[in-house]
Amino acid sequence: MKRTRNLVLATVMGATLALSACGGSDSEGGGDGGGGGAAGDGKIGVILPDTKSSVRWESADKPALEKAFKAAGVDYDIQNAEGDADKMQTIADGMITDGVTVLAIVNLDSDSGAAIEEKAKSQGVKTIDYDRLTLGGSADVYISYDNSKVGALQGEGLAKCLGDKAANIVYLNGSPTDNNATLFSQGAHSVLDKVATYKPVGEQAVPDWDNEQAVTIFEQLYTKADGKIDGVYAANDGLAGAVISILDKNGQAGKVPVTGQDASVEGLQNILAGDQCMTIQKSAAGQAKALAETAIAMVKGEEPETTGTVEDETGGREVPAILLDPVLIDKTNVQAVVDAGDLKASDICTADFAKFCEENGVQ
Repeated sequence: MKRTRNLVLATVMGATLALSACGGSDSEGGGDGGGGGAAGDGKIGVILPDTKSSVRWESADKPALEKAFKAAGVDYDIQNAEGDADKMQTIADGMITDGVTVLAIVNLDSDSGAAIEEKAKSQGVKTIDYDRLTLGGSADVYISYDNSKVGALQGEGLAKCLGDKAANIVYLNGSPTDNNATLFSQGAHSVLDKVATYKPVGEQAVPDWDNEQAVTIFEQLYTKADGKIDGVYAANDGLAGAVISILDKNGQAGKVPVTGQDASVEGLQNILAGDQCMTIQKSAAGQAKALAETAIAMVKGEEPETTGTVEDETGGREVPAILLDPVLIDKTNVQAVVDAGDLKASDICTADFAKFCEENGVQ
């Protein structure tokens, strides 16, 4: 991925939504509440991908976006495609018919995402790729974290947990239809492949980031390697949980380092318990804030400020982008997730995990 970066990010992330709130909007239906105000007569549509790949979409992104849109007094509609590309298309059609002027999507695959963006473009609707780049698409802006860096940080985290000893590594990648998953894996390999003592003994992608399928896939990889696995690259916390369940079944949980991503409650609890090596904090609040500010600017007819571009090789174009910086989280800095406002200590420090929180200064 080719990128140019500048200092605009500090401006984008530091700006406040200082817009007058002249009416709310119901995100569950068509978003027909008052709206308007400083944002004009435009309307923002957001389609989240599912509730299976990560809990963040409904528990973090959606409430953060609702808060920002309500504060800005802009009309909006947020819906979830529940992992169904046809449903996402239907939702998009409905939003366009209902008058959205800016449409943000987290695509389920690039082909269906590109079709949605092309139809929106033909109707004069501006589009945003949120979190996942739509290859061959026509989005006006792409908002995400630096996903190659995410993968590199995952690789660095696993290497730190393994040390320089000889180690057999299994790679459990995200969905093959998600461009982000490709970038995560490439980033991890860019670090781990350079360590001569590390040997890959299995690698497979998990369709649709499905955690249940991940259990079966990893168990097959574990069996194929005769259980001789010293480290696991798991692309996110959900997949990490699937891996840990099989390691636990074989008496290896806590003995084999496992990576993750999303800084979810489950992932952080696994880290504190010693079953997971690390995760990646991609603050949903920060990413949602960037989306809200960008969408609101576009509704007002303004050009959003970006930090550079990313290359869409399929579409043969450079896409204006806002790329945020991910943070590596391990047992030593779980508190950083709480300090950022992404989770409360009470979310993490439940039941048996309370003692781990106390031991590691999470409060």
